[in-house]
Amino acid sequence: MKPGVLAVAERVSEKLDTQLRESIAATDFPCVGAKSALAKGLLDVLVAFDMRSSWDDLRIHDKLLDWAHTYREDPDGLRSLAVVFAQPTDLTESEFERLLWQRLQSFADKDEFFGQPYDQGVSADPEDPHFSLSFGGEAFFVVGLHPAASRPARRFSHPTMVFNLHNQFEQLRGDGRYERMRETILKRDIKLAGDINPMLARHGESSEARQYSGRAVGEDWTCPFRDPRLEKK
Repeated sequence: MKPGVLAVAERVSEKLDTQLRESIAATDFPCVGAKSALAKGLLDVLVAFDMRSSWDDLRIHDKLLDWAHTYREDPDGLRSLAVVFAQPTDLTESEFERLLWQRLQSFADKDEFFGQPYDQGVSADPEDPHFSLSFGGEAFFVVGLHPAASRPARRFSHPTMVFNLHNQFEQLRGDGRYERMRETILKRDIKLAGDINPMLARHGESSEARQYSGRAVGEDWTCPFRDPRLEKK
């Protein structure tokens, strides 16, 4: 990459990184878990080129593997990995959902190609109430953000995928802190949006895949994703 182009890319990356952190730090942002990760320096932001392209998929997957390894080495604290795409910024909710699952399918295919095990604590079947994604042997769930999101808490200037480690919330359940945090988030979200998010459910009640994109989906919705390791479990 030419020096001038590289400099522009670096400026764009720094700008989007700052914008996301400022959005999470905003007073009305409801997710106190993300605020905790930001305050403790446990929010990592990776800026990618275009959500419609596989250009950065290997780089993103490599970061997910590193994130899983780092968590196993030091599992304390809530942490999040946010992948912000510079383009496009004019997606509809359905378009964002389609691209989100395209990227996740690509990451899952790479995880299988590199011989990574599936986290045995969750299901690989997106129709299963105990479903979670798995990268580097650790379970993840995803929160999608984009400009056209119907829920205010899911709106951001650029399409974004926030990866959260499933096990860290299981730890919160074990410590008795999860329900208090969930109640706080729900109250803040209702204050922001005026009503409760109809897609919210606890892990094990319904598949969390229904929540990833942020779009409200009906009972007939089918997840457009299949982990290549599903038949091997």
